[in-house]
Amino acid sequence: MPGILYLCATPIGNLGDMTPRVIETLQNVDLIAAEDTRNSIKLLNHFDIHTPLTSYHEYNKVEKAKQLVGQLLNGQNIALITDAGTPAISDPGEVLVQMCHESGVKVTSLPGPVACITALTLSGLSTRRFCFEGFLPADKKEKRSILDELQSESRTMILYEAPHHLVKTLEELYEALGERKITLCRELTKKFETVMPTTLEAALEYYKTEEPRGEYVLVLEGKSREQKRQEEIASWETMSIEEHMAYYEQQGMDNKSAMKQVAKDRGVGKREIYQYLHGNE
Repeated sequence: MPGILYLCATPIGNLGDMTPRVIETLQNVDLIAAEDTRNSIKLLNHFDIHTPLTSYHEYNKVEKAKQLVGQLLNGQNIALITDAGTPAISDPGEVLVQMCHESGVKVTSLPGPVACITALTLSGLSTRRFCFEGFLPADKKEKRSILDELQSESRTMILYEAPHHLVKTLEELYEALGERKITLCRELTKKFETVMPTTLEAALEYYKTEEPRGEYVLVLEGKSREQKRQEEIASWETMSIEEHMAYYEQQGMDNKSAMKQVAKDRGVGKREIYQYLHGNE
């Protein structure tokens, strides 16, 4: 019988957040795959865990995943841990999970700390709908494309950033999205945990004199429905009624439905739109 891959969440700062179930699993599996064995050995020693350790990281994630799947198929049970938090979230573990599913290997998750959710709950921003972007890509073209998509995002957005890139990322977000509320979280669950609710403009002003320290989670306000509505109204004002009708008909609406929606957008009665169009035939 194939073994099981256990995704084991580990503390993002406070060792008291390690769950008894994760400790027991790490003690009993045949092998632990870790993002950085030098970092993980400190955690394992703290909890008196002596299970064999192997490295699994961004630079060996494909070849090593094949090797680990082979061991799982031979009946070994393997635990996957990341440097901190939940494996497969902004982490090469997602590749191993995909390969396990493709190979018929069972995967189970032992839940625990994850920085993005911890920051979201602390942010003071809307938690009902949110999206996770992780680290923005280094490639300029790809980053520009993502920032363009985020311009109209109405959900709360969560991003990760390193201290040496923080100011540049804040500048790019401000340029792309304009003024927004943002909560900057750092050192989560640690002694010097910092949660800073502010705005993009104020954050940029703050970091002109303060050096960013530690890994950051950025929780950013989405565009309000009222903002989106005002922008839509502004766009309708630049269109003729014929162009406005064509916009909806090209999306598959019939003439009657398009006329109704155009009237709604423009705040007038459907009869007024009909009379305008009929008079211009």
